[in-house]
Order: sequence, then C-alpha cells, then structure tokens
Amino acid sequence: MQRAQVSLFSMALAAAGLPLYIHLPRFASSELGLSLATIGLLLIGIRVLDFVQDPALGWVVDRWPSLRKRFATLALSGMAVGFLCLFTLTAPIPIMPWLVTSLVLLFTAYSLGSILFYGQTVALAGGDSRAKLYELAGYREGGAILGIILATTAPTVLLAFGQSYAAFGVLLCLFLGIVALTTRGLWSSANEPAASFGFADLKQPGIRQLLALALINSLPVAITSTLFLFFVEDRLQLTDLAGPFLLLFFVASGLSVPIWTRLVRRHSARRILIPAMSLAILSFVGAALLPAGAALPFALICIASGAALGADMVILPILFASTLQRADLKAGQAFGIWSFTLKMSLALAAALVLPYLSWTGFEAGQTNTPSALSALNFAYAVLPCLIKAVAIWFLFHLPPQVMDQ
Repeated sequence: MQRAQVSLFSMALAAAGLPLYIHLPRFASSELGLSLATIGLLLIGIRVLDFVQDPALGWVVDRWPSLRKRFATLALSGMAVGFLCLFTLTAPIPIMPWLVTSLVLLFTAYSLGSILFYGQTVALAGGDSRAKLYELAGYREGGAILGIILATTAPTVLLAFGQSYAAFGVLLCLFLGIVALTTRGLWSSANEPAASFGFADLKQPGIRQLLALALINSLPVAITSTLFLFFVEDRLQLTDLAGPFLLLFFVASGLSVPIWTRLVRRHSARRILIPAMSLAILSFVGAALLPAGAALPFALICIASGAALGADMVILPILFASTLQRADLKAGQAFGIWSFTLKMSLALAAALVLPYLSWTGFEAGQTNTPSALSALNFAYAVLPCLIKAVAIWFLFHLPPQVMDQ
C-alpha cells in the first residue's frame, strides 16, 4: 500500500509540475498577452523567493516531523487552489499582481510537496543504503510518468472537446484533492537520522559538488522544456504534434528508469551517467540539424533525449540521498537546497533564453524571420549541447566515494 502511495503522490507532483514548466510560457504569452521577456523576468523573480523559501521549508519539515501529514495536505491544497487561480478564475485585480500571487502560491506549495516527498523517501529507505532507495525510485518514477501523461494529454483532449485551460485548472484541482485523501498513510513515522542538516554540512564530501552538478546538468533540460512548444510549433511547423511529442519524450523517460536502475546497480554511477549525458548531446545535435516538417526524426530525438533524462531523474537524487545517509543527516533541509538548485536552473533558463529570443524579434505563433528562427534553433539545441558538455567535464571531478560506489 505504501509503495502505491509513493507512486500516487509522485504522480500528483509530476502532474502539477509539468504545467509550470511546459505550459506556463505558452499560456502566459498567448492567453495573457505577456511578452517573453516579461515572463522570463517573472520566473527569475520567483526564484529569488525560492532562494530563501526552499531551505526554510526544508528546515520546517525537519523541525516538526510529526506534522508531515498536515504539511502534505497543505501542499496539495495550495497547488489545487493555485491552478484554479492561474488557469480558471477571472482575475478580480490587474493581471500582473494576480499572476504573481498565483505563481507564488503554486511554486511554494510545489516546493513544500517536493521537499516533503523526497525527505520521506529517504526516511522510508532507512539505513538500507542505495538498494531501498533505488526500489522506491522505481515506484516514484513510475508514478511520475503517469502524472506527466495526464498533464501532457489533458489539454489536448480538453481542447478537442471545446474546452480550454480553464477546464484544465479544474481537472488538476480535483485530481490533487483526490491524492490528498488517498495518500495520508504515506506520512507515517519512519526511521530517521539523528542529525539535522545545516549549511555547514555543505562541506561534507560530495554534497556541495553534487548540488553544483545538479544545477549545471539540469540547465539543458530546463532550456529545452521552456522552449519546447516554441520549437515544435514555430521552428518545425508541427503544431498538431506538440502534445504527442511531449508524451513520447516523457514516456521514454519513464520507461528508461528501470533500465538505468538495473545498469547503475551493476556498474558505478559515473560509468552510466557519462553515456546517458552523451546521448543527450547527440539528441541536441540532431535537433539543431532538423528541417521544418521533420516529424519522424524529431520523434526519435524525443525518445533518445527522454531516455537520457531518465538517467538524471533516478541517479542524481539517489546519489544525493545516499550521501546524506552516509553522513547520517536529515534530508528535509538538504532537499530544500536540492529543490532550489533544480528550480534555479529553470529560472536561469527562462532568464537567459526568453529575453534573448525577444531581443532577436522572435514572436510565438507569428511569422518569424529566418534570423529569429535561427536564434530559436541556437537556444533550443546548440546552447544545451554546450552546457551538457560542461556537465560531463564536471562529472569527472566529483569525489570517487560519491560516484563510484
């Protein structure tokens, strides 16, 4: 039952997270009429809040472990209300204050749920080293792929029935409410480390380096996630296939998780991550060379890049969790910093590429000049390739006790 609840809560987080990272730029641009530069600045501003908020939320989770069930309900409720405010309700005040308030509520609730969930996963694993962590990761990522499928297909299905993002907000709200009622047993007491995590523990071998790797390595995916719909619809001219491409990408990611898990159990994490990262680079190179209308090649790229993402999703968080276990540290505040690091990559992506595209004259859904489309091609495919190469270089400089266990 507990494993099913792990999958269900992970499904809720994935279903809530995907609209924030994939649908939000397109929604705010086409539905709300905001410029890409404004959206990028808005997202980086929220990340400034996360700099203080995420470690603080982790500290709260560690400080009051008996309240985890209430924290989980609060997180799911906050996301449910936030999506109603963002997608469904008509703003009773000017759009920018309403949008900022909705996004702060959404990102705060999502942060609390993510930090709580990853910390509880470490607690449930107890002292069983990486074996239990990899087992729980399988259930976690299995649930995540279901949530991604829901969030990817729902807008397309609703649109086919004449609905819009307003109905999508209601659907997400109802789903999150159901998850809140059915996962209450997940937050029962579990074996926990004795020591709380503090900023001084960033000096522990591997912790600071893994956080840096997580930031660098997640930047390429953050960039492509931010620009995915723009690339498919404006660069490839395949608007009707955007939903299926997204679904293909995330299904490939989820299905690859058991394969990466099995491989990393037999070999060191370093020996598995390097080919996975190299696969991502090959995918970026392939995307950069595609002509407009290249549906089948891009579908293959979605499969390859999704499979590469699966390795990142399962291996890096487990390396971080096992490093915390080895140091006998509580995971709440540590994963608060981890959560902030990953979300900072999304903010940096938005802050870098959206104003850049706006400066080049790119406009979503409009007829763009060749130079504007070239800029989109560079931002979506070439820049992530270069950053991923830096991540591989960084991987070789991590402490052996972290990577080669």
